[in-house]
Amino acid sequence: MFFCRKYKAFFLLLAIVHIALQVAAAEAIDTLNDSVLSKEERFSRLLQQGTSLKNIPAVPLNMQAVSFVQEFNRKQGKEMDRMRGWAKPYFDMYDLILTQYGIPKEMKYLSVIESHLQSNLVSWAGAVGPWQLMDYEAKRFGLRTGKLHDERTDYYSSTHVACKLMKELYEEFGNWLLVIAAYNGGAGRVRQAIEKSGSNNFWNLQYYLKDETRTHVKKFIATHYFFEGNGGITTMTDEEINGYLASQKNNLTLSEEILANTSTAEISGRYNSVILANYVILNIAEFNKLNPGFDKELAEGNRYMLRLPISQMKIFESRKREILMLSIKALLESR
Repeated sequence: MFFCRKYKAFFLLLAIVHIALQVAAAEAIDTLNDSVLSKEERFSRLLQQGTSLKNIPAVPLNMQAVSFVQEFNRKQGKEMDRMRGWAKPYFDMYDLILTQYGIPKEMKYLSVIESHLQSNLVSWAGAVGPWQLMDYEAKRFGLRTGKLHDERTDYYSSTHVACKLMKELYEEFGNWLLVIAAYNGGAGRVRQAIEKSGSNNFWNLQYYLKDETRTHVKKFIATHYFFEGNGGITTMTDEEINGYLASQKNNLTLSEEILANTSTAEISGRYNSVILANYVILNIAEFNKLNPGFDKELAEGNRYMLRLPISQMKIFESRKREILMLSIKALLESR
């Protein structure tokens, strides 16, 4: 009996170890998968996982776009609201074709700001159709142009060409805001702006672009927020995407109770986690749980979606300049 119990205990231990190894392996595979997924795929996966949670923070609107978006939607809101109805068949077709090329469906709003979905629109520069394709671009991708028959006016054919062009631009620039800028102003001008500014962040390089192109990108952002009620991967820079992905991943590990009793605020600058936590009277362990990777993200110059209990967030909002100054002072003194 003693040996039977001994062997049972031994095999039970083996079973526990086996299960633990399986769990560890599964977690390792998930981590590996996360590392090889594109940011679009990670963005989509995290949003799908988070659909059952409450209080998922909205995609932040860059402060440099806020006033433009508000004014644009004030002026264009009624017309775009009507478009929700009459444009649905076009949007449905766009969604199907965009998906075939692995392009976010929200890029359909580029056609809205290009032409207001008018098939026969001709721009001052000679761009034609709902996607406002130039003659040389249309021909490069196999469309026929001319006075008798111009395939740029065909919704189906022109959408395929627009997708090929957007995919080509994304392969070069790797960010949808830059794709929109290049679609409007040309890839060459975006390359020059990146070189002159030393950055591939749209908000840093925008003033090296023509005013028309800067405005075009902001119109897209405004239109996206109007129709979607939120931003998305097509309205953010890479830094903003990475920060949002990190905050979303953290949300999935927090309970609904914690999410309901905390609030968020997008911040930038060299805040120090210890100083901030002490200032708002929050245990540093609790702060780190709510804000993983806080110091690292801000040290790399990224924006961060800060999460604090509601009462502590009120303290932070009222004293954030003082907290930032103390944080910078501590940073300088440590060097």
